Amino acid sequence: MQFEGIYTPAITPLNSKGQIDKAAYVEVLEYLIAGGVHGIIVAGSTGEYYAHTSQERLDLAKYAKDVIGTRVPLIIGTGAVRTEDSIEYAKAAKAIKADAILVGSPPYTLPTEQENAAHALAIDQAAGLPIILYNYPARMGVSMGREFLHTVTQTSKNFVAIKESSGQTSQLHLLVREFPKIGIFCGWDDQALEFFAWGARSWICAGSNFLPREHIALYKAAVMEKDFDKARRIMSAMLPLMDFLETSGKFVQSIKYGSVLSGLRPGGVRAPLQPLNETQQRVLQTIIVDLKRETAPIIGESP
Repeated sequence: MQFEGIYTPAITPLNSKGQIDKAAYVEVLEYLIAGGVHGIIVAGSTGEYYAHTSQERLDLAKYAKDVIGTRVPLIIGTGAVRTEDSIEYAKAAKAIKADAILVGSPPYTLPTEQENAAHALAIDQAAGLPIILYNYPARMGVSMGREFLHTVTQTSKNFVAIKESSGQTSQLHLLVREFPKIGIFCGWDDQALEFFAWGARSWICAGSNFLPREHIALYKAAVMEKDFDKARRIMSAMLPLMDFLETSGKFVQSIKYGSVLSGLRPGGVRAPLQPLNETQQRVLQTIIVDLKRETAPIIGESP
């Protein structure tokens, strides 16, 4: 299976009581599909999977599949500390006929490369689905390096892609040179152009929850049109947003507030996270307004 385009790690709306709001969740999924994203990820970090019970995760995955059907690919995250839990999420993804699963390193445990490979292979054996690896050492504590990648790819053909979120261009170069059969998702937003220049054809980007048009425009300019002058102009307009998301210390909260500004009903976040304060909301709103104004003439649409 090949992945191309913009894949959105969907937010999970909550109601006033902090419970998952299924009606608002449908609105989110339909908004993304109408916005033209190429795939949707459920139980990613932006979806706050770490704050959900096991049953909530299973229910959300099934509900998302019921809503999406076959209109766009559905990828289910399997992130968990225990391998046994990740296996159960992978089995559930197979049961609902998800298109692929997202497999990261188990956080906090700090496995060796071989231990991490055994973790990934156990999940693969349970599901038998295409796998997108998720390399995010800043959150997980370890990186999926050369030894890990050789082990999993030589053992199973299901490891078809990777979301590379190390922030290290040397890791991108390693993937391109030594593992050309692994499709690359940009997973570090302000390096999107570098990823596309090195042949990546897909991008998992949380900001597409509320700005799908602009993220798709950047992808089209760089990957489909090979117009890097145009892509740089779009990227330049998007950099203030990317900087805010990374430096505010409130990533998911910012994505949810951006979704509010797009007319969605994302609700709040679960503890220990806290929402943006009024000053942060004003700053983010200004950044988004400026971004839309700057990108509109470039992509030929009104802001």
